Amino acid sequence: MKRNPKTVTAWCLYDWANSAFATTVMAALFPPFFRTLALRAGLSGSQATAYWGYITSTALALVALGAPALGAMADYAGSRKRFLAVFAGLGILATAASALIGAQAWRTAAAVFLCGSVGFTGANIFYESFLPHIASKADMDRISSRGYALGYLGGGLLLGLNTLWVARPHWFGIPGSEAAIRLSFLSVAVWWGVFTAPLLRFVPEPPVDRPSGTVQHTVRQGFLRVMGTLREIRRYRQLMLFLIAFWIYSDGIGTIIKMAAAFGHEIGIGIPHLAGALLLTQFVGFPCTLLLGRVAGTLGTKRTILLTLAAYALISMAGFFMRTAAHFYALAALVGIVQGGSQALSRSLFAGMIPPGRSAEFFGFFTTSSKFAGIAGPLLFGLIAQLTGNSRLSVLALVVFFVAGALLLCFVDEK
Repeated sequence: MKRNPKTVTAWCLYDWANSAFATTVMAALFPPFFRTLALRAGLSGSQATAYWGYITSTALALVALGAPALGAMADYAGSRKRFLAVFAGLGILATAASALIGAQAWRTAAAVFLCGSVGFTGANIFYESFLPHIASKADMDRISSRGYALGYLGGGLLLGLNTLWVARPHWFGIPGSEAAIRLSFLSVAVWWGVFTAPLLRFVPEPPVDRPSGTVQHTVRQGFLRVMGTLREIRRYRQLMLFLIAFWIYSDGIGTIIKMAAAFGHEIGIGIPHLAGALLLTQFVGFPCTLLLGRVAGTLGTKRTILLTLAAYALISMAGFFMRTAAHFYALAALVGIVQGGSQALSRSLFAGMIPPGRSAEFFGFFTTSSKFAGIAGPLLFGLIAQLTGNSRLSVLALVVFFVAGALLLCFVDEK
C-alpha cells in the first residue's frame, strides 16, 4: 500500500480535533462542573461522584449497543465519513449547549453530557476504521501512535488556554471562573468542528464490494452482517482472546480518565489544579506516546502494552493514598507516560489481526468490547463510593482490571 502523506495527516488531525472534548470536557472541567451543580441542588459529595460514574457508564452503554450495527452498515454502504460527520456533529452541538446549562440543573447537565459522549465515542468507531485503509501493516503502529500524539498535543494546547481562563478569568475580561468554564465548553465545540474538516475533505472513502441499495436494505444488511460477525468471530480465537483482555484493561484505563477529576474534586483539590494536572498529562503524553511507538518496534507491541499495564496497576495503588494537589500532579504525569501508548498500541495490534475489507465492522466490535467494559468500571467506582461514602476504595479496586487484563494478554498469540 502506497501511503499518501496528506491523507495520513488529515486522518491524524481528527485526533487533534476530538481530543479537546476528551481533555477539557470529559476529563478536566465537566466532572467538577457537574459535581458543583449537584452539590448546589443538595446532593452529598459522594452522591455527586457516584452519579457521575453512573452517567459515564450510561453513555458508554448507549454507544456499545449500537456500535456493531453502525460499523457493519458503514462497511456495507461505504458511508464511514457520513456516519462520522453525523456523530461528530451531535457531539459538537451538545458541547456547545453545555455553556447554557442552568446553575443547579445537574439533570440537564447529565443529558447534555450523554449526547456529547455518544457523539464523541460513536464518531471514533468510523475514525478508527480508516486506519487499515490509509496505512500498511508495517506503518500501523507508527501512524496510530502519531494520531494519539497529535491528540495529546492538540487537546493539551486548548486545555492550557482553558486552564488559564479558569484560573485567571480577569486576565481575559471573563466575569468569573464558572463563566470561564462555560466559555471553555464553547471553545471545544469550535475546535472540534474546525479540525474535523480535513478528514472529511482529504481522506477518501474506502471502496465497497457491492452497491449500497436503499436505506432500508442497507440497515437490514448491516444487522445481518452483525449476526454473521457474531458467529464468525469464534473462528478468530486469538482475536477474541485479545478482545477479552482489552475489554478488561481498557475498562480500568477509561475509568481513570473519566473519574480522576471527580475524585480529586471530592477530596478538595481545586478546579485550576485539576485542569493543570490533566494538562501535564497531555504534554507528557505527547512525546511518550511517540516513544512507546518506537519501543514497540524493538520490544514488540504486546510486550510494550504489558509494561504500560504494570504501570497503571502501580498508579491505582498510589491513588489510594493521594491527599494533596502535588500528589495529583505526580500521578497525572505517570498516567501521561503510559496512557497514549497503551491505547495507540492496542488499536494497532487489533488492526493488524482483523480480516481485510471488514474494518468498520470489526472496529465496531473493538469499540463494543471496550465500551461494554467501560460500563463496568465507572459503575463499580460509583457503587463503592455510594456504599462507603468515600471513593478511595474505588480507586484501589481498579488494580484488578489491569492485573486480569495483563494475564489474559500474555496468552494472546498475535502472529
